[in-house]
Amino acid sequence: MAREQSGGITPATRAPVSSTAGGDAPEPTGPESRLSLLLARHGGVTEAWIREALTTSGVTPRHAVVLMHLNDGQLGQRDLGARLCVDPSVLVTLLNSLEDRDLVRRRRDPADRRRHIVEITKAGAAAVTKIDAAISRVEDELLGDLTPQERDTLRALLARVRTTHDGDCDGGGDPATDF
Repeated sequence: MAREQSGGITPATRAPVSSTAGGDAPEPTGPESRLSLLLARHGGVTEAWIREALTTSGVTPRHAVVLMHLNDGQLGQRDLGARLCVDPSVLVTLLNSLEDRDLVRRRRDPADRRRHIVEITKAGAAAVTKIDAAISRVEDELLGDLTPQERDTLRALLARVRTTHDGDCDGGGDPATDF
């Protein structure tokens, strides 16, 4: 996996330390001190590594997220869309692609014919096994210098970061984007 971001810049992992002596040292103001810029930089690198790793499983990151949600059991199509925070038309496009590859199956709910149930197929479950392995390799490479406790702390902190303005899908990510 490439360790450099386009342009040859390796992401900084620490903000520069101020060289001013005394307790009234000004806060660093460079880009390395801005959390949003650090998240964007690390996010870009992580996205590229995930995309590269998932090529072995033959799915995109968006497809991987759908399959991972369905791996725990069938869901109503609306429930799946709400969980993923995607517009119904985007979800239909994702499901059509996965269904064409026999990774998921949609069927009418016998109790309510207006409702569709989405379930993962055996081929989809096999793909999730490959997806999990690929993502684990990326996480091990990316987070190799962190202890398990530090990884848990990072996961907990990132779960609290707002990723929407209205708060409807905080913590759930936004697979409507490319990743």
